[in-house]
Amino acid sequence: MSAQLLARDSFIERSARSRAGALLDPGSMVELVGPFDRITSPWLALQQIVVQADDGVVVAKGTLQGLPTVVLAIEGAFQGGSMGEVGGAKIAGALELAAQDNRNGVSTQAVILFETGGVRLQEANLGLAAIAEIQAAIVDLRRHRPVIGVSAGTVGCYGGMSIAAGLCSYLVLTGEARLGLNGPQVIEQEAGVGEFDARDRAMIWSLTGGVQRHVSALADACVEDDTAAVRATVAALFAQGAPQRNRSERHADFLRCLEQVDATAPATAQDVRTIFGKGVTS
Repeated sequence: MSAQLLARDSFIERSARSRAGALLDPGSMVELVGPFDRITSPWLALQQIVVQADDGVVVAKGTLQGLPTVVLAIEGAFQGGSMGEVGGAKIAGALELAAQDNRNGVSTQAVILFETGGVRLQEANLGLAAIAEIQAAIVDLRRHRPVIGVSAGTVGCYGGMSIAAGLCSYLVLTGEARLGLNGPQVIEQEAGVGEFDARDRAMIWSLTGGVQRHVSALADACVEDDTAAVRATVAALFAQGAPQRNRSERHADFLRCLEQVDATAPATAQDVRTIFGKGVTS
């Protein structure tokens, strides 16, 4: 077992730029609006916060198994992967250009690597507007080619970007990933420790971790933290083409499941699996 772990090429331990390069065909990656272009957030410096040259978002264009692909990778190590004006515009703009490619006869697909806590609070409404543009661009592009979201860890995927993840044609998680609209600390702050104990890591992963989200029909695949496995899963999902119904179009199924939840007591992991695992059809 130890030898297998040592031999594994961890996707989680890679940086955003390394993750993007690992998904694309060797030698095909070209970075757009990269760090040497020095397009940084104009707002962080005003608040004495050190900026990052790429604003924490990597836009990489290349091929995946020979097919034109754009990979949008969020760097969770910078400001918790938060979305501001510049980083959000990079993602939305790349998705919009991919949709334009498709309308011009160039079949371009997209992968978004989510490691984000959501909106960047220092940029407030500008970050929220950027997330809205990302969501609209995903819906536009998925009419032509699948948009695949991947969240590996360690930050997870929260806030408005969790909605963006839900709009993707397919969503891939590792067991270490977490997915939710609000983070554990926010839930505890607003509802109390009796509702959600942010220190209880086992409980958090049992409800919002990658395995649970897959069983609960909120993700399409749960893979090991292995770069080759992540790449193979993404390629296989692209090969399937667009799903018969996007997850966001199955809202009635999810609402029926929510009606079965007993809101008078905290839900257990098994409750969630039982209700959502059987109640949501593909």
